[in-house]
Amino acid sequence: MTIKDAALHALVEPVVDAMGFELWGVDYISQGKHSRLLIYIDQESGVSVDDCADVSRQVSAVLDVEDPIAGEYRLEVSSPGMDRPLFTLDQFERYAGHVVSVKLRVAFDGRRKFQGLLAGVEADEVLLQVDGEEYCFPVEIIEQARVVPQFDS
Repeated sequence: MTIKDAALHALVEPVVDAMGFELWGVDYISQGKHSRLLIYIDQESGVSVDDCADVSRQVSAVLDVEDPIAGEYRLEVSSPGMDRPLFTLDQFERYAGHVVSVKLRVAFDGRRKFQGLLAGVEADEVLLQVDGEEYCFPVEIIEQARVVPQFDS
């Protein structure tokens, strides 16, 4: 999580919690006039489009007052979905036993992208089993991770 994402997370989390949702994650994508602030919310009973709209209105009001992002951006509030991104060690732990795709900030063994079985978490490292080998990635070098939905055939 970048410093910017962590600051936005700290600003948004109390609002989302107060509305009865879990703040799953925050992702700020800087692209000039096309920048986006993605906020993922979750709840045991699921998240509806109306829930996203309600959270968007409340978060937008806080962001307007605090003004943590210079310039224009688009706010998007969403459920993490089936291919949910993983942001924290706790989330990696919760999804142990699932197939995940991981993109690293720096190359490891000559590559940045891995997909395999999430074996768990050890200290601050994510354990991933790929093609019979186990890799240990420090969470800080993981740029992006997502659960890969599995469908029974």
